[in-house]
Amino acid sequence: MSPSTAGGSTSEARARLLNTATRIFYAEGIHSVGIDRIVLEAKVTRATLYRHFAGKEDLVLAYLDQADKGIREQVAAAQASSQSAVDKVRAVARSITEGILSPGFRGCAFLNAVAEYPDAGHPVHQAVLAHRAWFLNTVTELLAHISDAPADPAARHFVMLRDGAMAAGCLFDPELVCETFLRGVDGLLQARVDSAPAPDAADTKTV
Repeated sequence: MSPSTAGGSTSEARARLLNTATRIFYAEGIHSVGIDRIVLEAKVTRATLYRHFAGKEDLVLAYLDQADKGIREQVAAAQASSQSAVDKVRAVARSITEGILSPGFRGCAFLNAVAEYPDAGHPVHQAVLAHRAWFLNTVTELLAHISDAPADPAARHFVMLRDGAMAAGCLFDPELVCETFLRGVDGLLQARVDSAPAPDAADTKTV
């Protein structure tokens, strides 16, 4: 077997382990799933798992890292699809509703994980906080382009709307949850637009 083939096989085994863990962790929870279950469904040996991950915690962190990257890509694509700052925020909100409406939706992977790891010093808890800090900063920057008023309160409002929608989306009618969420975002954006100062008459005067 050539080195490249060996490397490909190694990468394939790791991907299979991570994809299996991701599916089960998200659907059933983290603490309820043991290493033996993951190894069995990924069709690898325990030795193979430990060649790629130091233990279950390392696998959980890889699961959250993969989820983080997926959400970053989703948010970047949503922003790229729109021109104005207002439309960018709306696009990000719509991308959230697409997740809520998708088959097998079980809430936010990060909120689910932090509920199982309440110790603020635990690496899994820290990974959740890092992801949420990035998301809040991203929304804050987007909202800052709409008005000169401080964007922090509006960004926190957006994140709370998003958290509520993610929690309710797997408990109630997801269509209604998404409609309510988008209406809330529109109200937040309207308030943001209304807070922007009117253009100076001198600036709008035709030369």
